[in-house]
Amino acid sequence: MKETEIMNIRFGFSYIGLIFLLMLMIPNIIWSKNKPKDYDKYVKKENKILLLFERIGEMLVTCISLIFSDFNINKISNWSSILLIAFILMILYEIYWIKYFKSNRTMKDMYSSLLGIPVAGATLPVFAFLLLGIYGKNGFLIISTIILGIGHIGIHLNHRKEII
Repeated sequence: MKETEIMNIRFGFSYIGLIFLLMLMIPNIIWSKNKPKDYDKYVKKENKILLLFERIGEMLVTCISLIFSDFNINKISNWSSILLIAFILMILYEIYWIKYFKSNRTMKDMYSSLLGIPVAGATLPVFAFLLLGIYGKNGFLIISTIILGIGHIGIHLNHRKEII
């Protein structure tokens, strides 16, 4: 795909976006076969506004992560440390899932913290994608991630409150 630049935003395929999305989606596909007991009971009570934010954010973040080449590595510089931190957050997200899959897979396990990060399964990827947007200087991804975070983290915090 040929890269086109408009207002300092470059349209084109992002292999970094694809890597982040694969790191996000593969554990979620595995999770769909390993949901915690009583999960459906909690889903029925989800706040519809937060759910709307989550769904819109998911769609936007997925598309934007792939169609802008702003997120690809152009050169290594101090600015690259933002991408490195984002990648470390995604690695921690994978560790969170390993911890969950090795657990008893209860609702408490699902909404657990990792290294003091609350509801790590929601928080880690949202902050990773936010940093990816900052790294790529892409306001579309930053705004989309904020929308996603309001819904996704909000829903997870509500579930955690119900469990406690």
